[in-house]
Amino acid sequence: MEQIIAHCRSEYPIEACGLLAGTDNRAEKMFAMTNVEPSNVSYMMDPGEQFKAMKEMRANGNRMVAIFHSHPHSLAYPSPKDVSLAFYSDSLYLIIGLSMGEEPEIRAFEIVDGTVREVRIECSVDASSGDGLK
Repeated sequence: MEQIIAHCRSEYPIEACGLLAGTDNRAEKMFAMTNVEPSNVSYMMDPGEQFKAMKEMRANGNRMVAIFHSHPHSLAYPSPKDVSLAFYSDSLYLIIGLSMGEEPEIRAFEIVDGTVREVRIECSVDASSGDGLK
């Protein structure tokens, strides 16, 4: 989770975005993406980076377990645009609410056919990799 937060803070004040790859519902690798719509209220992942990440996931037997992005100046809850663009019903949507100087608010959601449901996530550090994503 530290990698995700660091990426989100490094992109402030625009929305940061990325993908989490893994097996089942366990994230094992983060792909930081470039927001090609450099805005503080929306994001669009670089299509080339996204394609490359998806190709690597498939090659390693992983799938996209989550999509994340930051809300630099608002709560960690899906905006109407987030909901309308949630095309991956089998992936979670993580939103990181940032206020510089404060701890980030991290929430996860299932978004299916316009319905938003918050889900609980657990974070632990894999001692062998130290990545903090498992």
